[in-house]
Amino acid sequence: MAQPTPAPLRRSTLRGPKPVAGRSRRLWVQYAVVFITFLLAINALVGERGLLSTLRVKKEYEELSRSLAVIRAENERLLETTRRLAGDRKTIEEAARRDLGLMRKGEVLVIVRDVDSTAKDHAAPPATVPAPGPAPR
Repeated sequence: MAQPTPAPLRRSTLRGPKPVAGRSRRLWVQYAVVFITFLLAINALVGERGLLSTLRVKKEYEELSRSLAVIRAENERLLETTRRLAGDRKTIEEAARRDLGLMRKGEVLVIVRDVDSTAKDHAAPPATVPAPGPAPR
């Protein structure tokens, strides 16, 4: 009987394990790629033009837009007042009375003041009014 022949040797088995230097280099490259990716992700979140900065600027923009709308409404109101004061005699008179305290000849100024709560406590009791009926003799 003939003896079986062994399988031919392959080249990969002849080489042995991969050299350690190549494996180490590849590992360092992977670490560097992961580190750079991490840095870019952090910069995208908190950098000068990152997500947090963009959100802050957007909020500030909305606040300024609201403020601008209020100022424009005030400007329109003032323009309307100016237009009325320029041509309406009644409006001019009203403004002179309100702002400058002016009066016409013959008018009497009446000032009504609120009564303080302390003055109410020290005031005399109200006078009693007799009940209607026959007068005493």
